[in-house]
Amino acid sequence: MPTMADVARCAGVSVATVSHVLNDTRPVLPHTRRAVLDAIDELGYTPNTLARSLVTSRTRSIGLAVSAISNPYFTEILQGVEAAALEHGYGLLIADPHDDPEHERKVVQLLHERRVDGVIVAPSAEPGELVAYLTRHQVPAVFLDRVVAVPAHAAPRFDQVCAENTEPVTRLVTHLADLGHRRIALVAGLPGLSTTRERIAGYRHGLAAAGLPHDERLVAYGDSATEAAERATAALLSLTAPPTALVTGNNAMTIGALRALRERGLSVPGDIALCCFDDFAWADLFSPRLTAIAQPGNEMGARAVRVLLERLAAPDRPARTVRLPCSFVHRTSCGCVEQPPQAERARRSEDAEQSTHCAHSEQSEQSAKGTDS
Repeated sequence: MPTMADVARCAGVSVATVSHVLNDTRPVLPHTRRAVLDAIDELGYTPNTLARSLVTSRTRSIGLAVSAISNPYFTEILQGVEAAALEHGYGLLIADPHDDPEHERKVVQLLHERRVDGVIVAPSAEPGELVAYLTRHQVPAVFLDRVVAVPAHAAPRFDQVCAENTEPVTRLVTHLADLGHRRIALVAGLPGLSTTRERIAGYRHGLAAAGLPHDERLVAYGDSATEAAERATAALLSLTAPPTALVTGNNAMTIGALRALRERGLSVPGDIALCCFDDFAWADLFSPRLTAIAQPGNEMGARAVRVLLERLAAPDRPARTVRLPCSFVHRTSCGCVEQPPQAERARRSEDAEQSTHCAHSEQSEQSAKGTDS
């Protein structure tokens, strides 16, 4: 089996230079780096990661803890995390906390005990034990998708990466109101999650913007799950004055809502209009096609890796929260007629420009503050 010394002889450099190329511990001239990498390929050299971790105190691995890995949204995030980790030479260890606070702390502890350099976590609705463990053991961490309220100067400093939640739901509600709906209901997610709070806030903002009263009876909790959302939708449909339009808080709850509507023999959008938060691969195949908010899951996962690596490089930098813009995918479940291809392309181009403007505005604001917000 070839050794590092063999690579050094083949490349015509010192063993120390080979080490710097492998560990990124010192800048190396491009042609020298290329010679080392060519020698590694020629000899079939495989670095001893265990020995390297003993020297550098780094394992070049990241722990990822997200619930419902089978959910297409989290699958997309996982793909973004994995690709970005691989790009930067990091391996990935994955665990499912099942949105259970106690189990969440246990799986993060297991990841930490396997000496990952840092963790990316989609926190549960009650993340107290998680935050306490990460704080006690000074584990570099990025909270993903869901925001956790932690002191600004906590040690370690926790960064957060998530999507915009409030404005996109406001847009769904105002769109339905513009179509003439006056009783617009919301199937909200699991109480306690920041995404649930923010999407309810967006729902209320949308009602206010449309001049509609807020009726608590039109908000039902689907607990971010299919079965609970089916029950929540059935309860909304049983009201004396049922809603004429429905907004669902995530893709799993959209499936539950559709099941409840089918059980009652109701058609979309003929009997009730439907808009959903979370786009997914087969939303375009439903009849009618689902009008949805699409989250940038892949980009969110990749950004979380970059933010974590920046934290590892500068442990004392200020904590930051990065919010990524979502896009409005206009289809026909809201009650709008099918748009011709040219109009659809023009609308998507306009939405892309708006998203880019939001992103640029966010970057400008972050630059002015010296941190992401």
